[in-house]
Amino acid sequence: MSAGQTTVDPSEVAKFEAMAAEWWDPTGKFKPLHMMNPVRLDYITSQIAAEFGRDLSDDKPFAGLRILDIGCGGGLLSEPMARLGADVVGADAAERNIPVAQVHAEQSGLDIDYRFTTAEALAAAGEQFDVVLNMEVVEHVADPLSYLTACQQLLKPGGLMVCSTINRNPKSFMVAIVGAEHVMRWLPKGTHEWDKFITPDELGNLITESGLRLVDKQGFVFNPILWSWSISSRDLSVNYVTASVKAA
Repeated sequence: MSAGQTTVDPSEVAKFEAMAAEWWDPTGKFKPLHMMNPVRLDYITSQIAAEFGRDLSDDKPFAGLRILDIGCGGGLLSEPMARLGADVVGADAAERNIPVAQVHAEQSGLDIDYRFTTAEALAAAGEQFDVVLNMEVVEHVADPLSYLTACQQLLKPGGLMVCSTINRNPKSFMVAIVGAEHVMRWLPKGTHEWDKFITPDELGNLITESGLRLVDKQGFVFNPILWSWSISSRDLSVNYVTASVKAA
């Protein structure tokens, strides 16, 4: 190949740019995730700040922290972490998500290391992180304990994992599957399998078995009247989140 030639196809880049614009459109098909994202970020940032003694009023409070965002999608969590000063790796097993996330990060002037890979592969390579963000992934894996064990191996001693998922009960079936997939059509039908949902007690046991210590759990609650999400210490009936730490 002579100097100046490139394998980049501008028409393919344009496709990814269009996809990135759609992924990040707060009024588009990903509107529900954009609605939920502020409460997820509030929980994540408060847990990281508490665990590592950071002041969120600082310009770059997470400077010096290495954060892994497993199942990063288009980067809705990776980008805020990078803006807060963290060194971020965004990993996803869905290959098409990676160029979408890369394009948007570049458009936003952010340096994020996006990779088409898995938690197990990263652990096998000896990667280590201060924080693992493990949001809405564990209900999609074939072996939750093996997956969470890989996440534990990815943490440095004293590291923090934030893990969210969906409870398994009749209410979650009606809300997360019937409501979200069939009535509201927020998600494609078949996105979730109800029997793979995990109760808070089950997740707590899996986290302990993986070698981590559970330190907190909260619910993410959707109010259909106010059309908004909030955090609840009492209502973990559908969406919920946990924080756990690795022994120093």
